[in-house]
Parts: sequence; structure tokens; C-alpha cells
Amino acid sequence: MILAGGLSTRLYPLTKQVPKPLVPIAGEPNSAHVMRYLRSFGIEDIAINVHYLADKIVAAFGDGSRYGVKLHYLHEEVLLGSAGGVKQMQDFLGDDTFVVVGCDGLTDLRLDALVAFHKKSKALASIALVVEDDVSHYGVVVIDDAGRIMEFQEKPPKGTERSKLVNTGVYVFEPAIFERVPAREFWDFGKNVFPELQRDAAPFYGLEMHGAYWADIGTPGEYRQATRDVLEGKVRLLGNARARGYPPDAKLGHDVRLEGDVRVGSHAVLGDAVRVIGPSVIGDRVTVGAGTRIESSILWDGAAIGERAQIIDSIVGIDYGIDHGATLHGAIVANE
Repeated sequence: MILAGGLSTRLYPLTKQVPKPLVPIAGEPNSAHVMRYLRSFGIEDIAINVHYLADKIVAAFGDGSRYGVKLHYLHEEVLLGSAGGVKQMQDFLGDDTFVVVGCDGLTDLRLDALVAFHKKSKALASIALVVEDDVSHYGVVVIDDAGRIMEFQEKPPKGTERSKLVNTGVYVFEPAIFERVPAREFWDFGKNVFPELQRDAAPFYGLEMHGAYWADIGTPGEYRQATRDVLEGKVRLLGNARARGYPPDAKLGHDVRLEGDVRVGSHAVLGDAVRVIGPSVIGDRVTVGAGTRIESSILWDGAAIGERAQIIDSIVGIDYGIDHGATLHGAIVANE
């Protein structure tokens, strides 16, 4: 199951018109990358909960077939938390081991290794863990030598952390976990289920995923970094996803220069003497006026940039217009 019901308020104003599952990484919704990731490990039937701008999500993903999966939608009129959402799909998830991931995680961690560890440990719940230098923005996990989870710290101030291992939001569960989630109540894995597992000394484990890439794209800073990592090839996109370059249907004017790691989307139009310096992403159907300079920036689909503009270290939201001669530096702009 992909957890996708949140509002993604940390990315406002970008997500005022774009629901969290459709936030793009290198020109495609991150949830599309997540679906391909799950499919690469043989997972074909996937549930996804939708709430905010649900119709846009359904229109974008359809039945999931273009990603090699079959999607099953849970339309939540009222959000019931991460565990509460999963509880509503209990019949779908069935009587076997199942996986839960977030729609705002980008990773290449070996899911098969996590499932194998989970089964070998006879765990009720297992969490994929990665090492981060700065853990102050994450949930920190302390494990013993066998991988049993001993303690959680939520966003500990620098210097107070008891571990460098952080929770990736990639979980493996046995169906008995449903016994710990009440029906039709707001219930969260981090705030309710996991503390209860610790309290009861239940078989609750974490596995450090050595060498794995993982990023949470839920804040502007993390979103920018994940985009840079994709463009630089630090994480490989699956399927037919394209990390760099420009397609045949893009129109590049005279003396256009693309320098460094740059991705240009389908049907984009770049006017004469446009300069794009990477790491930068130009989304689908973006128009860029003559003489404009774009540097280390991300332009979402349909953005319209006037002539002789300067867009530096900025993010421009979907269908947003920038005037001729305007300058953006370290800005985030979007229609609200």
C-alpha cells in the first residue's frame, strides 16, 4: 500500500494545486517512481489512499497499468492517519505479509532483503533504516545487535541523538498488526502502533539498509536535494523514466545552451539564446522566453517564463507565469 492521503503542507504553495502523490521528480510524479520500484520486486497489486484533489490523482494514474501494476483506490473522505488508512484496506491486504510505503519517499533500498529479514526474524513489524549524518529532521531508531527496536526519538536536537539510523517509512507487516489498529478511528503508526509494540515487547525489528539511497521529498530542501541526486545519477530511475536530456518533441531555439545535468520535458519550448545550467528540470509544456537564464531550478509542467528573466535556485509551480525581465533567486512561487 502506498500512503498518499496527506496534504503536503510543508511544500506549500507548490502543493496548493498539486496533490502530494503528483509532486514531480525529474518530470514524473514521485508515486510513479514508487510504483515502478514496487513492481521491480514483483509487487503488482497496490492500494493507494487518496483524499486531497483525489480526482487529479486518479486521472493521472488510472488503473496503474502504464507502470506495470494494478491500482486499488481508497477514497478517504476523512483522513484516519497512516495506520487508520491501512486498516481500511484490511480485506485487500489479506492474510499474508504486506508492505507499506509513503508516496514522498524516493529509494532504491532492497525491499526483498527487508522482507527476508522480516520473515527470518519472525517479526510482526519491520522498518527499513538508513544512516543520516544530520538526523534532526527525522525519526531516529535505536536497535540492538539482533535488529530489535529498542527506542525511538522523534527529530532529536543535534547532539542528543542516540543513533544515526532513521526511519524511512518503508514497512513490512504481518496481518496480525490489524489487531492493534481500531476501526474508524484516527490511528498513526509512529504515534500509536509503534509505541504499543515497544511497550508490549512485541517482535518489532529494524534493518539498516547498507548502501541504499533514500530521500524524503516532503520539504523544499529535501525535494531540491532529491532532484539533484536523480539528475546526477545517485539514484537510478526505473522503467522508461528519463533523468536527463531533452525529447524529440521539445523545441529549442537558436543558440540554446544546456549546461550540466539538465532535464527538459515533452513539448517544452525554449526561445533563442536561452541558457539552462544544471542541476535543473524544465517540465512538460514549459515555455521559456528568449534570453532567459535558468540555473539550479525546477520548473513544473506548464510554467511560462518571459523573455530575459533570471531564475536561479528557485522552484516554479505548475502553470505559473513569470513576467519578462523578472528575477527570482531562492524563491518558491506557485498559483494558489
